[in-house]
Amino acid sequence: MRFCDPHYGAGADGVVEVVSTTAESAQVIIWNPDGSSAELSGNGTRIAARWLAQRGGAREVRIAVGPRVTIARMGDGDTVQQELGPVRVGPPELLDVEGDEVELTPVSVGNPHAVIRREPERRELLRLGPLVERHARFPARTNVQLVRLDGPHELRVGVWERGAGETLSSGTSAVAAAAAAVANGWCTSPVTVELAGGMLHVALAGDRATLTGPAEQILEGLLL
Repeated sequence: MRFCDPHYGAGADGVVEVVSTTAESAQVIIWNPDGSSAELSGNGTRIAARWLAQRGGAREVRIAVGPRVTIARMGDGDTVQQELGPVRVGPPELLDVEGDEVELTPVSVGNPHAVIRREPERRELLRLGPLVERHARFPARTNVQLVRLDGPHELRVGVWERGAGETLSSGTSAVAAAAAAVANGWCTSPVTVELAGGMLHVALAGDRATLTGPAEQILEGLLL
């Protein structure tokens, strides 16, 4: 998509298309750079929520991506707190990836994720990410996270995003990594997730996830 191509646009990780609005709700479509659409985007819905709140003055808004609805509350400054809905964590699996035995934890945050506890070094992310994304285990492809435990409430995460590739930040990836880490006993909630593009905060209660992070306006009509 040209909006995401650095030769034509801003080199974005995706496009949020707003298809309908009320004063306190919006229906959006999340477009990946390869032209595919995503079932959910934590960052994308947070951006849409901030845009809608600035437009109509509401402090709490609902953003729908297909049947999935997130509830977002405006915090101090550019902070937005989102209830992303149910998160499902499967048992760890062993996957043969071109002779490399990889242990992953499958997670659904409305979209699919494969969480791998491995040093989030860029060369390894660029090697392993596309192989796992398109592995036969995931016929609809998957997002991939390489996760390092930095403390009882802290993770460092590298993200390979389905349809986008290496990504500086991903809200649903942060939630997936935190949910897998808590389910596997690596850490406990709340979890601060450090990504290449900054920090996101995840709180888990049962199968429900709350994601908190910034949405900053960088140009007129454009939020990041």
